[in-house]
Amino acid sequence: MSPEYVKYGHFSVKSDVFSFGVLVLEIISGQKNSSFCNGDEGEDLLTYAWRNWKEGTALNMIDHTLRGHSSSEITRCIHVGLLCVQENEADRPTMTSVVLMLTSNSVSLSVPSKPAFFMHSVVEQDKSEVTMPGQSKGNSVQYSVNEASITELDPR
Repeated sequence: MSPEYVKYGHFSVKSDVFSFGVLVLEIISGQKNSSFCNGDEGEDLLTYAWRNWKEGTALNMIDHTLRGHSSSEITRCIHVGLLCVQENEADRPTMTSVVLMLTSNSVSLSVPSKPAFFMHSVVEQDKSEVTMPGQSKGNSVQYSVNEASITELDPR
């Protein structure tokens, strides 16, 4: 889901562009965004694609079934996919532009910026323990350490 829909419930044609970008990256990587996990790095698919793009290793994310196909075309698809998942909806292309980018090599592509929902790849721990005041160490509470969730340690 696009960030503007998740945050504000706002849906637009640029939300569709975001979803299309995720779909392109899923097809290229051969993995679903909803179940993607890159080992110990704690990355999601968008973060993984962005990190590989920034490091110049975008071809590392290609699914083995696509190996042997034109690497320049696949790299262009990754580029377009990253343009589609920009956090700011105004920075995303229209679907008309996306079709043009994918069908014409003469169209120059802008430089993508960090995608929405970018998660820092440096994760110290997946889980931490918190001992609430008055609790023994054996009754500690487990919570996740990431920017994607909010954990309330007190019951409602």
